[in-house]
Order: sequence, then structure tokens, then C-alpha cells
Amino acid sequence: MFALTKDTAKNLVTGAAILGTGGGGSPEEGLKLLFNAIDRKLKLNFISLEELSEDSLIVCPFYLGTVAPIAKTKKPVVFHDPMGIAMERMEKLLGKKVAATIAAEIGGFNTPIAIYIAASLGLPTLDADLGGRASPEMHQSVVNIFNIPRYPSIVTSETGNLIIVERYADIDDFESIARYLSTLAGKFVSVVNTPMDASTVKKVAVKCTISKCIEVGKVVKEANEKCKDPVKEVIVALNGYFLFKGIVKEYTWNNEGGFLIGKVIVEGVDEWKGHKFESRIKNEHIIAFRDNKPIVMPPDLISFLNEKGYAIMNSELKQGMIVNIIGARAPEVWRTPKGLELFGPRHFGFNYEYVPIEKLV
Repeated sequence: MFALTKDTAKNLVTGAAILGTGGGGSPEEGLKLLFNAIDRKLKLNFISLEELSEDSLIVCPFYLGTVAPIAKTKKPVVFHDPMGIAMERMEKLLGKKVAATIAAEIGGFNTPIAIYIAASLGLPTLDADLGGRASPEMHQSVVNIFNIPRYPSIVTSETGNLIIVERYADIDDFESIARYLSTLAGKFVSVVNTPMDASTVKKVAVKCTISKCIEVGKVVKEANEKCKDPVKEVIVALNGYFLFKGIVKEYTWNNEGGFLIGKVIVEGVDEWKGHKFESRIKNEHIIAFRDNKPIVMPPDLISFLNEKGYAIMNSELKQGMIVNIIGARAPEVWRTPKGLELFGPRHFGFNYEYVPIEKLV
């Protein structure tokens, strides 16, 4: 077991934002959440999978939202703590207390929320998650690879909606149900789902990802303190690849069904002058092309960093920005046939057979 301090919380959020590949929520808001918990003397404890007792109940809390408010009229707040209400209802439904939470994915906000919720309830968070990176849809959860259901699922909103999804036909339907509920709320919904016992979590979870985020964040911090190149240090920490450096010449996006769907074009500078980099976005960077040829395919990671090695979120990306673009391998579970069915190029409408980043680069 280990616990977060303010210093390690900063490192965690820094690393999670990098692994968030442009999405995963606001790291600034994620850090505020963790600092708020620390200031309130809440214990931000983490346990390994091996520390779980066999009869433990683990759940996955997260926010699912739209890229911009779309409700026609602003509705009053009915539930001031919709996530707490969702957690209470899950325990009542299952007749058992939750022992720990697990993050749905790695991201600057979506990882801290699982930690914050657990701390608020006096619970630990697992040093693991269900993605190993950020992703746009509920399809990209490792539980789907192992046919572990995400139901029962409790979905609540500040506006007063409380929905229990007892089961769903398939993950497409569940994604649509939850996404629609977020559009009704005009912002986001709180979700608590994927109840699992210890043996199931040990089978499916991407292990030690919280520790990994803290280590990557520490690398960024120390590189800046010691006047090292933080981008290079991040690449070493991730066993990754430097893909491109340039200036953002074009960035267009639309809100399509609650997703940020966009394209960013970067023109090279320095040794990349005369070359072009293009990334297609669905909340996160999904697939990238260098000089019109694929250079990274999903599920492998694409991250835009500033000169200090910190992640540039897709919500912050602007024309004229100088960006350093790096890539890294996805967790091996996503490279399996079932993983690629859920997270490969064709899932997102790109007619390519998956080629690993190490071969493309």
C-alpha cells in the first residue's frame, strides 16, 4: 500500500495526462480534486491486486460527458453528489460494501475521480485500471475483451436522473444509453459499474498503471529541474518514440453525438521542416499519418507535449502552437484479436490492418 502526497499527486496527474493521449479529462481539474481531498485529510491510499481479499467487491466509477453543453435549457441541480448517490445505490443493489475502486482509464481527470471517490468513502484505489490509456468509448475497456459484463450499472446526473441498467444487449447499446443520458443532462453523467470480485480483477486489469503515471510525472518534473530535455526523458520512461515536432497549422473539430471529432495538421520545424503530420481525433488522438503514411495506429498511443514535457489536451490545442509528438506501445492485451476488434483501426472506420508502432516507426 502507498498513499499520495501533494507532490506525488502532481506527478500522477502529469503522467496520466500524457497517457491520456489528448483526452481523459482536464488534468487541472483532476489535480484540484486530489488537492481538495488531501486538504480535507482524506487518505488517498492505493493497494496492489495481490492485497485484495478474495471476497472483495471492486467497482469502476467514472464520468461520461459531452464535449460541450448541449441542453436547450439549464436544469436545476437536484443531486449535489450524483457520484456518491450512484455508489450508494450500487451497494444497496448488490447487498455488499465496496472494498476498492478501479479507474476506468488513465487520464488527467478520469483517473483522479476514481481515487477521489474512493477516498471520500474511506476506500483504497487499485494500482491498476481498465484501459492502460484513455479512450473515447466504453468499448475500449479490457473487461470487454474477457466478456466481463459492465452491468449492473448505475447512471446519475445532477439534474436528478437515476437509472439502473440491469443488463444491456451489447456494448454498443450501453454506450448509446449512457451517452444519451449525458446529452439530457447537458454536461455529464456519473457512472458506477463493472462490479467484480478479486479473482476477476486480477485476470483483467492493466496492472501498476497508477505507479507508472507517478513515475512518468516524476521524470517530467526532474527533467525540468535539472535542465534536461523532458520530452526525451518521457520517451525513455515510456520506451516510446519521437514522432514529430512542428507548428499546428490546422485544427478543426465538431461535437458529433457527444464526441469531439477532429483533425489536426502539423507542419514540421527544425529537422522536420518540409514534412507534415496529421492526427485524427475522437476525444483522444486515434490514428496519425506522417507525410500521408500511417505512423501510429490504434490502440497504440499518440501524445502531444509542450516544450516542458507536459501533455497538451485536445480541448486546449490551438493553431500556432509548437508541439512535440511522441508515440508508445499499447498494453499487450489490446494487441490481441479481440482487443483489435474493439480498439483497432477498423473499429474507428479506417481501412487498415493494424501494424504495431515499432514496425511503422
